[in-house]
Amino acid sequence: MALGFEQIQSATSYVKDRLGGLEPTIGIVLGSGLGAFAERIEGAVSIAYSAIPHFPVSTVEGHKGRMVAGRVAGRAVLCMQGRVHGYEGYDPSEVVFPVRVLMACGARTMVLTNAAGGIGADFVPGDLMVLSDHINLTGRSPLTGPNDARLGPRFPDMSHVYPSTLQRHAHDAAKARGFSLRSGVYLGLNGPQYETPAEIRMARTLGADAVGMSTVHEAIACSHQGVPVLGISCITNLAAGISKQALSHDEVKDTANAVEQRFVGLLQDVVARL
Repeated sequence: MALGFEQIQSATSYVKDRLGGLEPTIGIVLGSGLGAFAERIEGAVSIAYSAIPHFPVSTVEGHKGRMVAGRVAGRAVLCMQGRVHGYEGYDPSEVVFPVRVLMACGARTMVLTNAAGGIGADFVPGDLMVLSDHINLTGRSPLTGPNDARLGPRFPDMSHVYPSTLQRHAHDAAKARGFSLRSGVYLGLNGPQYETPAEIRMARTLGADAVGMSTVHEAIACSHQGVPVLGISCITNLAAGISKQALSHDEVKDTANAVEQRFVGLLQDVVARL
């Protein structure tokens, strides 16, 4: 079911009524196994997705399915602890509905995180990668259909979805903590099956460094509304044909859990710099 401006306003009104006057300026989406950051939010207010009008509900293990608002390093944030995906049966307008609500609630910078498969030859599970760009190979766009000018232009520019200034904040925060971040291009596919070795060879040929099943539609919606994005991938496994073992969601969750503290600390410091 396509969701538009009126539904966004309805959901936004519900959320704002429960924020206790908090005016978040930073929106954060936490991907598979990365939800622990939400536990560090001070003065947290939690809202179940199922309670928000028109809000799609996460069905994937590792996505708690709630919105958490509060403060991190003194900054007001609105955080999604889990997301929905096209492979769950959702229309692209439903996939991006949550970030549309975050922006309607006041978010003027968006941090999108995900678990991804590493394509780069020197990547290892547990690496964190800052997105320099993305490739949308899902075959779909959240902007398909009539355009609502109240959200953005018919033909939005996608040249600077991930501004270099935000990327530098992430690299500087990691350096201050004594480690370095990877940087690269994220390729989005629809899933839910993992990629074949031939598809991974294609992705590498196209210039991708990591592959996953989320983020690209959300980033398009943010760009549509003129909101800059900082993208961070947790490389939870090596992609098909590179990995010596069968791919599984358990591996994704286990690796994300192993780097939890490093990821949470990085995100806290990044928020302080935004």
